[in-house]
Amino acid sequence: MDDSEDLNPIPKPDSFLALHQVTETLFNTLRKWFEIEPTITLDLAEIDSAVIELGTPEMIAAMAMRKLQALRLIATPGVLTTTDVVIAIINDLDRALLQAPSMYLERKADQTDWDQALASLEVSEEADNVPRNANEKDPDIEEFQAQHALLHIAVQSVVEAAEGEIRYFE
Repeated sequence: MDDSEDLNPIPKPDSFLALHQVTETLFNTLRKWFEIEPTITLDLAEIDSAVIELGTPEMIAAMAMRKLQALRLIATPGVLTTTDVVIAIINDLDRALLQAPSMYLERKADQTDWDQALASLEVSEEADNVPRNANEKDPDIEEFQAQHALLHIAVQSVVEAAEGEIRYFE
């Protein structure tokens, strides 16, 4: 008898297992939007070292990417987790993922050479994926938000499967 049998784990809901692809999509989008390198360095010299560092969009995105790695791991079949761990990770991710599209657009605007952009403004066949007016939504952001919404569906299904209790999932 192994330890997991003692814990009486229940199966992970399909929407939670489906996060394997969702986490990869969100992870790759954050990497692209914020140009996150394969490794980051955390300043642990003193307690206040993170005040400025953790406030940058790049570091917020990088920390969210780390949480996405953890979420992907616990959404893997056979990896033991609990209701509260799923809730905590998705809750931690939520604020960063809500802010990511606006931080991305702000970052992109700050990095744009507006004189050059206006000079080269022309509607072409290559610009099919670009909004035509201010009210039109950016398809990349819509896709990101749709993927983010799947996290909410998954956490709800985990809570429902656990009947509101802290339960083990396998």
